[in-house]
Amino acid sequence: MTLGAVGGQVADALGFGEQARELVAEPTGAFPWGAHLPVGTLATDSVALASLAIALLRGNPSPVRVDRARVAASFGSEKVLRIHGAAPSAWAPLSGFWRARDGWVRTHANYPHHERALRRLLGLGADVETDAAVAAIAARTAADLEDRAAEIGAIVGRVRAPEEWREHEQARIVATAPIVERRRIGDAAPRPEGFRVLDLTRVIAGPIATRDLALAGAEVLRVDSPALPETGWIHLDTGQGKRSTLLDLRQAHDHATFERLLSRAHVVVTGYRPGALARFGLEPEDLAARHPGLVTASVSAWGAHGPWAARRGFDSIVQAVSGIAMVESPDGETPGALPVQALDHATGHFLAAGIVRALGAQRREGGSIDVRMSLARTAHALLTSTDPATQAAALVTAPPPLAFPGAPDHYPVVGGEWGADAAEWLG
Repeated sequence: MTLGAVGGQVADALGFGEQARELVAEPTGAFPWGAHLPVGTLATDSVALASLAIALLRGNPSPVRVDRARVAASFGSEKVLRIHGAAPSAWAPLSGFWRARDGWVRTHANYPHHERALRRLLGLGADVETDAAVAAIAARTAADLEDRAAEIGAIVGRVRAPEEWREHEQARIVATAPIVERRRIGDAAPRPEGFRVLDLTRVIAGPIATRDLALAGAEVLRVDSPALPETGWIHLDTGQGKRSTLLDLRQAHDHATFERLLSRAHVVVTGYRPGALARFGLEPEDLAARHPGLVTASVSAWGAHGPWAARRGFDSIVQAVSGIAMVESPDGETPGALPVQALDHATGHFLAAGIVRALGAQRREGGSIDVRMSLARTAHALLTSTDPATQAAALVTAPPPLAFPGAPDHYPVVGGEWGADAAEWLG
């Protein structure tokens, strides 16, 4: 099969482009999506490369063939998810596109602390309804809202056309970065085989990557701060096959527990803003110094460098800022969106492929290896592409999309209660 432009870039960056072009078979089925950008190709390529990387790590270089219908269900999993028969509410009332005084903005207020910050930005009390927020947004310029939001921790993105974003300083930095940044950051002997993963990610992209690793046989322990509760349905939708624990790394006892976990981990995956975990000694260089031979990986919104590196961001915001929203506009004036949160899902699967490839390299050659990706870099690649069981009655999720030889049709473990597991390895 000929990989799409984005998939081909990722496969080449991970050093198995030739194998991927030989071993990724034409997908079966069809997508129910309509989009101007080749989001279907992006989706199938990401799942295929994650599947192939896992198969090669297992020593099984057989062709992989993904099913477009399963991929579509997984990428749109929030539409499939049912909890006690009910669908989740995917978007908070203050999340969405809104008219500013001179254009459009997109807000993200799904987490309570982000909603509080947005209300503070708009000068609204906790009990003020959406109509007041609409009026407050309409009274201010899009640029002012975007910049002021970044200063106070709210999340607002100004909707731009692709050509406008390309002229932005952050866009230029993103465009010159590798689609997957992989670097050796220290010497270490090859580590014995093992696949224990500490998952310090949230929302979608990072948890998708670590879910792939769990499906590949890793023991994945997700670690969250009790001060940042996760949205329950998102955890259930992306936590299949993992365990979840709570540790406050600001507390000496919990930090010591975490260091004990690190001493036996093979992979650490983070999904916070670049530098956000530095005070806990979790920068890749620090981890490599304390625990030589670790594979570290991270996913961010805007990349590791540039004036926006430390800004908060989500798939929907990156779509709005990068120009995707206007490419997908239904009328050329009103912003639109991809049919699914494809930047999140695809980046997650690509990151899983990168982690698996890095783990294989560590076992063969040694070293501490770091892998980085960003939603903005995936968006740039897409925009420049030329490609056309908890209780069954209580929880329904999309099936796993991976297609490596022997891949299960269903998740062996569909996920448990967020933060309920002990901070220890099982094996």
